[in-house]
Amino acid sequence: MSLYYVQKLIYELNRNPDTTKRFEKDREALLADYDLTDEELTAIRKPDIGLLYVLGVNGQILMHYAALWKIPWDDYLKSMENGIKEHGPVRNGLYAQTEGK
Repeated sequence: MSLYYVQKLIYELNRNPDTTKRFEKDREALLADYDLTDEELTAIRKPDIGLLYVLGVNGQILMHYAALWKIPWDDYLKSMENGIKEHGPVRNGLYAQTEGK
């Protein structure tokens, strides 16, 4: 898993207008610049906010990515909840969930 690269990409999309333009114009070329797994690529392309959350993407970064896709706030929150139901507990990062601990 390459959580660092997922978050780096999303951070750049959120903060750098040139990266955002490149994402809109030639998404695949931009994605090729990052060392991402197939699961991460699928989640970014869709976008699957719930899966990105479960993969461990920080919520502060993720909420801006959701806004980039014009996902309403309530839908963003619901997506994270649904992500846990569909993909299991948060696997990595700040929000990693552990059972019984």
